[in-house]
Amino acid sequence: MNEQGLDQEIAQLQNAYTAITEFLVQYSFSILGAIIIFLIGLWLASKAANLVTRIFEKHEIDITLSNFTSNFVRILIILMVAVIALGKLGISVTPMVAAIGAASLGAGLALQGMLSNYAAGITIIVTRPFIVGNTIEVKGVGGLVKDIHLGMTVLTNEEGEEINIPNKHIVGEILHNSFANKLVETKLNISYQADPQQVITLLAKVLSDSSVVYQGDKAQVGVNDFNSIGIEIGVRYWVATQSYYQDKYQTNAALFKALKEADIEIPCPVKQIHIQQP
Repeated sequence: MNEQGLDQEIAQLQNAYTAITEFLVQYSFSILGAIIIFLIGLWLASKAANLVTRIFEKHEIDITLSNFTSNFVRILIILMVAVIALGKLGISVTPMVAAIGAASLGAGLALQGMLSNYAAGITIIVTRPFIVGNTIEVKGVGGLVKDIHLGMTVLTNEEGEEINIPNKHIVGEILHNSFANKLVETKLNISYQADPQQVITLLAKVLSDSSVVYQGDKAQVGVNDFNSIGIEIGVRYWVATQSYYQDKYQTNAALFKALKEADIEIPCPVKQIHIQQP
């Protein structure tokens, strides 16, 4: 390398050093101030989020809404502090805000369905038409509520299946909530020669003595109808949703056993055929 090339490189390094030095001298306090402002903002955001969480816990408000609100407060404060810090550096945030606004509009239109699910989720958490552990049915789909998210509600059934329902399909629809239990309706026929009141008393005792029938809501047994086979007895009772079929089958077996032991006839359809000789 000749002497002239070496002098040029030294000159370039001197110019770069001078530019960096001038920049630090001119903007060092602004950079330091922006960093301090941002760090203070992070601390304030954390404190505000924790304060919101404590307030929600004190009033026993749903944990999902508590987490959403505290995170929203944290992000909002951080964004405000970032704008202030950029302004301290002399960077104009107006074009950035306009670009973010345009992008948000486009994203909002593209994610309209998702946003409506989130809005519906907040409505569910605030109004509390049901909670985890309740049994709900909406638009023909039912199950035990396993979890409530902002975007969807998770149900489960006795088979262990998980059913995810977008929250926008719950809010504004006709909702059935039977809490932790589910109704069982059974019908059976007894002979017209039997005493229906005796049968009603017998079946009601079986239900009241059962360990799987929910006793909070009184079971109902009565004459439901009359038909060509016999007197139709209606039976209605509640069992736990998570063991619905197991408890139903067990109870039906107990009802049948009680009728048999009491010699109550359960008639079956009979067709009579008359053959006429020519």
